Amino acid sequence: MALSVGVPRESAPGEARVALAPDAVKRLVRKGCEVIVERGAGEPAFLSDGVFEAAGARLGTRAEALGCEAVATVAGLGHADLGAIREGAVVIGMLRPLDDPEPVRQLAARGATAVAMELVPRTSRAQRMDALSAMSTVAGYRAALLAALHLPRFFPLLTTAAGTVRPARVLVIGAGVAGLQALATARRLGAVTAAYDVREAAREQVESVGASFVELDLDAGDQEDAGGYAKALAADQQARQVAALAKVLPEYNAVITTALIPGRAAPQLITADGLAGMMPGSVIVDLAAANGGNVDASRPDEPVVSHGVTVLGPTNLPAEMPTHASEMYGRTVAAFLLEFLDDDGALHLDPDDEIVAGAVVARGGEIVHPRVLAALEPATP
Repeated sequence: MALSVGVPRESAPGEARVALAPDAVKRLVRKGCEVIVERGAGEPAFLSDGVFEAAGARLGTRAEALGCEAVATVAGLGHADLGAIREGAVVIGMLRPLDDPEPVRQLAARGATAVAMELVPRTSRAQRMDALSAMSTVAGYRAALLAALHLPRFFPLLTTAAGTVRPARVLVIGAGVAGLQALATARRLGAVTAAYDVREAAREQVESVGASFVELDLDAGDQEDAGGYAKALAADQQARQVAALAKVLPEYNAVITTALIPGRAAPQLITADGLAGMMPGSVIVDLAAANGGNVDASRPDEPVVSHGVTVLGPTNLPAEMPTHASEMYGRTVAAFLLEFLDDDGALHLDPDDEIVAGAVVARGGEIVHPRVLAALEPATP
């Protein structure tokens, strides 16, 4: 029996992506899946109903899409949609269970299996399913463009009849996927680029995209965990980091911060003192604004001017480039579904599989992911 996969239109405010773009639909249909796309689901991403039909999808109502065996979503489902989810269905999306675990609890109560795409482990086998890296690539690219747009000076070196214009200097804090893409994009625009990261292993990656690596004397040792992410610094190291960064910031015209550990408040890296030392007209793009921000002055999706510095805190940059973001995200979702599709067309999520163990947060009416359970503990009577 063919697996039915539903694609409802996203309901989260400002979300313009669609969970499966036509190329991902084609891959699933070729493997025998039935894909039901809610009419108009792709319109915010400039993908018409016709291109989904041409890819082999069937257009349907929202209830039909939500009633499938597997429901693919970008930003999760609203409370009003839960009643349409069948018991035992698989809901797959960027569910943010470590930051907001309550919707996952509701899915568990509904008897659904919840798959959080951002928790797919970073292994060679799971690389095709790494939705977090895919969306971080988009966010880093857009962050560099945003900085260039708001900076009151050119990014590149220009030689003109009116004289030579010096290039902007851009610092990226946090050299993960988003940070590296921000560096590469800023360099393509002609800026002089540099990056700081607590992980010494990031140096080679930073230099590979033509940026210099900023060193701060924190005496922190190895700050990379087994998954390749930065560890949280001790309180005294954090204080030294903030003070050291404040001395570096005046050298740069634009700063992009990306330091974030899922499930925790973002570390504050730039305080009012750091802002006060920066050149007037400088720009900071804080990609951690949704989790409290790396910058003292940042506010989610609200531009702030502090000490003459413009601080931007965008919370969903991939939604601002929805066509390619949908294509990239949809490929990761399709790769996950196809990885666990049996020969008879059924989806089999083996709890002993390392990818399943990392990404499945609820099944059989219970929360099964230890990190999500820990996040729910404060709310448990």
